[in-house]
Amino acid sequence: MTIQMFRSEPEHVATETDMEMNGIRVTRRRHLGAPARRRTIGVTTGSWPSGLYFAKLEAQDGRVGFAPLVVAPRRIGMHRVAVVLPTLTWQAYNFRDDDGDGMADSWYAGKRINSVRLGRPHLDRGVPYGFRYHLGFLNWLSWAGRRVDYLSQLELERASSPDALVRAYDLIVFAGHHEYVTEREYDLVEGYRGLGGNLLFLSANNFFWRVERDDDVIVKAHSWPDVGRPEAGLVGVQYVGYQRTSRAGWVVRRSPSRGCLFAGTGLRPGSRFSRGGVEIDRASAASPASVQIVAEIPHLFGRGRSAQMSYYETPAGARVLAAGAFHLTRAVTSDPVVWRFLENVWMKLARP
Repeated sequence: MTIQMFRSEPEHVATETDMEMNGIRVTRRRHLGAPARRRTIGVTTGSWPSGLYFAKLEAQDGRVGFAPLVVAPRRIGMHRVAVVLPTLTWQAYNFRDDDGDGMADSWYAGKRINSVRLGRPHLDRGVPYGFRYHLGFLNWLSWAGRRVDYLSQLELERASSPDALVRAYDLIVFAGHHEYVTEREYDLVEGYRGLGGNLLFLSANNFFWRVERDDDVIVKAHSWPDVGRPEAGLVGVQYVGYQRTSRAGWVVRRSPSRGCLFAGTGLRPGSRFSRGGVEIDRASAASPASVQIVAEIPHLFGRGRSAQMSYYETPAGARVLAAGAFHLTRAVTSDPVVWRFLENVWMKLARP
C-alpha cells in the first residue's frame, strides 16, 4: 500500500463522481508495506498553509481510499477571511455501518440513535458527503488569489470569544451545507455578527440543528427554531424543505443592494442566473427587519415555497449574505456571471 498527500484545490482534473478527490500533490508517494488492520499512519504537515488536504491511499490490487483533513492556521487571523468547512454535517450524513449490523450508523438511516461518532472514515472511499459541490468555490479561492484561513467546526469552537473572532477576521464564510452546530459555535458566530463581523452562507439549511459535542461524538438535540433561536435571525433566511430533483435559476429582484452585488454581470431585475435547489431557505418573521431579497427561485417547491437569496446589514456594521439554496457555486469556474457575482460579494463583505 502507498500513501500520498494532496491539497484539494485547485483541481486540474475534473471531479466527476462522489467517490474521488483530485488536487495538487504536496508529498511524494510513500510505500507502507502490506496493509494491516487498525494501523496508525503519521503525517507531518510541517509548514503547509492552512487548507483542506487529503491522503490518497492505493493498494496494489487497484483499490483507492481517501482521508481528508483540515489544516488549521498556526493561529487565527493569519488571513482576514476564514472559510469554515461543515465537518459535523459531513459526519451526520456519513452512512458508514461501523458496528456491522447492516444499517448505517447515523440518525438518517432510520435507526433509533441520535448520535454519530466523529473521525470515522467516510463511506464513499473516504470522500465526505456532498464534498464535490464545495469544489467550485475552493477552486475559485485559489484561481482568484484569495488567501484565507481554513477552519473545521472544532477549530471555530476553540476561538476564545466573539471579540477574538472580530479582531481576527473581517469575514467568515460557511462554504457548504452547515446544518449541524453546537451551542458554542452558534454563540460565537452570533456574537461575532453582533460586533460587526461579516458572514457569507453559500448553501442552504444552515444552523438548523443543535448538537452537543461529547469528546468524539455529537448528539442531536433540538432544532434551533424549537429552542427559540431560529436561524433566520442570524442567517437572514430559514429552512423550507428538501426535494432532490427540483432545480431552477435564481431570478434577480429589485433591492437596494442589487447595483453593487450584480455590477458587471449584465443582470437586471427579472434576469435568471445559475441553477439551484435541493434544499431551500426563505425569509421568515424571525429574519432581521433590514433583510433584502436580492434574488429568488420562485415557487420551486410549490406556490409560496421559494428559495430566497438574502442580504442584510446591522447597526453595528455587519453585512450578511445567504444563497438560499444549494449549488450556487458549483459552476463558478465555468460560469462568468457567477464568478463576477462572487467577486462583487467578496469586495462588499471581505473589506473591513
